[in-house]
Amino acid sequence: MNFGIDRLLADAALRAPLEGKRVALLAHPASVTADLTHSLDALVAAGLNVSAVFGPQHGVRGDLQDNMMESPDFTDPTYGMPVFSLYGEVRRPTGQSMHTFDVMLVDLQDVGCRIYTFVTTLLYVLEAAAQHGKAVWVLDRPNPAGRPVEGTTLRAGWESFVGAGPMPMRHGMTLGEMGAWFVAHFRLDVDYRVIAIEGWQPDVAPGFGWPAERVWINPSPNAANVNMARAYAGTVMLEGTTLSEGRGTTRPLELFGAPDIDARGLIATMHDIAPPWLAGCTLRDIHFQPTFHKHVGALCAGIFVHAEGAGYDHHRFRPWRVQALGFKALRAMQPGYDLWRDFPYEYVFDRLAIDVINGGTQLRDWVDDAGAEAGDLDAIAGADESAWEEERRRFLLY
Repeated sequence: MNFGIDRLLADAALRAPLEGKRVALLAHPASVTADLTHSLDALVAAGLNVSAVFGPQHGVRGDLQDNMMESPDFTDPTYGMPVFSLYGEVRRPTGQSMHTFDVMLVDLQDVGCRIYTFVTTLLYVLEAAAQHGKAVWVLDRPNPAGRPVEGTTLRAGWESFVGAGPMPMRHGMTLGEMGAWFVAHFRLDVDYRVIAIEGWQPDVAPGFGWPAERVWINPSPNAANVNMARAYAGTVMLEGTTLSEGRGTTRPLELFGAPDIDARGLIATMHDIAPPWLAGCTLRDIHFQPTFHKHVGALCAGIFVHAEGAGYDHHRFRPWRVQALGFKALRAMQPGYDLWRDFPYEYVFDRLAIDVINGGTQLRDWVDDAGAEAGDLDAIAGADESAWEEERRRFLLY
């Protein structure tokens, strides 16, 4: 298997259109070749005129641990070119930064979830490129969560930095495919191309979305492994709640809990409410003590979501429903639990974070309605999922 960056480096014909062009690179720490050379070093060594570097949320170096921690612009200490932050003073490329290159190469490892902000950054780059007459190439990489689709579609008027467009939470596309959908959906007049992955088989075990022969490198500080990437379309919703998502532990976004819950009772209640939603994964009750973030220093009871091992079924695992079920079970056990966190999420000040994350109120409404059943949420999400599977079909490359 060869990722887009590896194919570009190996094939002079693919690189030929870049001759005589100023090339920018949008990258992060997981932007590496098969031999783990960073893409910036590899592209410079290949003789490309790399004139600028851009970094997404958490920075080119991936050094900022928490959400909503902004990165500054700086000058690359090795090569001397400017490094522009797309998660600092701006979220969109400025006119000044767009004048530093002719073609932008996007080499970002994504995790296959709408809320993971690299998706939105790609859209903003495409819009800026259309405005300034620049070309954008995505050096494609696998979606480690694979092809399954899940969650409600972002509703009109709910667009944000964690909601680039009307897609479900788990979109099942690569960034290269997503870019093509953006160009068509938003009718962007831009020179766009994808350097496709060679040999990716997203439905093949054991890795499904992620090839076993490739090393996993955190694309962001809390994306530590493939289990996280598989679970993330559900566990990311914890950021809109008072429950810990495991920040401050060694396994963030693979677990959830709090000091005042009964983890074993919660798992049992989840099985009582919607047992089919728990197929494909194993839930394990745990205890943990966050060293920072929510419930810092407190002993928490919690649940670890194992989308791995003998209990994992790639085609039956539905992380968004698993996490929704966790919220619903907690409501059933403790109806007055202070669950929804009220704080500005990704700089949206007038809406609850859980609604910003889901791109609408449907999930929260279902959790808080004591009379709502599993089938009610299935009816809403199922229709959205079917519509997206049809919508994305013509953009799939693999």
